[in-house]
Amino acid sequence: MPSNPDSRVQELQLTLPPAPRPVAKYKTALLVDKVLYVSGHGPLQADGKALVVGKVGVELTLEQGKEAARLTGLAILSTVRNTLGSLDRVKCLVKTVGMVNCKEDFKDHPQVINGFSELMAEVFGDEAGVGARSAVGMNSLPSNMAVEIECIFEVG
Repeated sequence: MPSNPDSRVQELQLTLPPAPRPVAKYKTALLVDKVLYVSGHGPLQADGKALVVGKVGVELTLEQGKEAARLTGLAILSTVRNTLGSLDRVKCLVKTVGMVNCKEDFKDHPQVINGFSELMAEVFGDEAGVGARSAVGMNSLPSNMAVEIECIFEVG
């Protein structure tokens, strides 16, 4: 990768929303030793307030679901930067759990969560930005958000 993650965000002309605040009794991220646990985040629109809502395969297409996962990634990057002070402290993405709000016979969960995974690879590179992952379907998600993603990073 030609540059560090903070520089990559600028090079890719990504706009990070304001770091989301908890909507209940939890922390959006918790640093324990050299591991950053990031709580479930949803797809924030550019205003940093409104969520992309709806079921993938019903109100949203697969491509709209994938874009929602990418938007969720931007929110997570904002939380990581806010927590650590810099994305450059991230050594690697260890694990991702991606949840897709979808109808019961939807089968393309991995393609939806690729919106997040591809963003992480763009920012951190293929070696550090691609980790273990689960992509699952859910009957519902909080506030009817289209996707929810939580992840774990190793930090230096």
